[in-house]
Amino acid sequence: MKRLFIVFLLILSGIAYAGVEFREFANPEQQAAYENLTSELRCLVCQNQTIADSNAELAADLRRQVYEMLQQGKSKQDIAQFMTDRYGDFVLYNPPFKLKTGLLWIGPAAFLLIGLISVFLFTRRKKTAASVQISAEQQQKIRSLLEEGDHS
Repeated sequence: MKRLFIVFLLILSGIAYAGVEFREFANPEQQAAYENLTSELRCLVCQNQTIADSNAELAADLRRQVYEMLQQGKSKQDIAQFMTDRYGDFVLYNPPFKLKTGLLWIGPAAFLLIGLISVFLFTRRKKTAASVQISAEQQQKIRSLLEEGDHS
């Protein structure tokens, strides 16, 4: 029984080791650039995680590409430009303000403004409707119409 338990633990230890990625960098600046880039790029599969946090295969491939490009001596700007050329502005967690991304930046404020204007106009219309005065002659006409309706 003891041997079976040891074999089982050895099998599990191999699986646990397989999930760890290790990257070796020439200097601390490269490592900082790698960590910065992987935390600024969005996983296109998960869409709400960075490629550093994601376990998706595409995220692992993007991390590998970032590492290889850093090893080739490319700058952070070059790598970010390569990723946006290939995948679009959506790959960036903070996309630049462009005509295409304008709705993302302005949309929430525009919807809030439209909502506030609608509420203001609705309450103003309610106040004006409540303040309308009915003359005595109109009140008499309304009463007579209501009474005639009861007799039918």
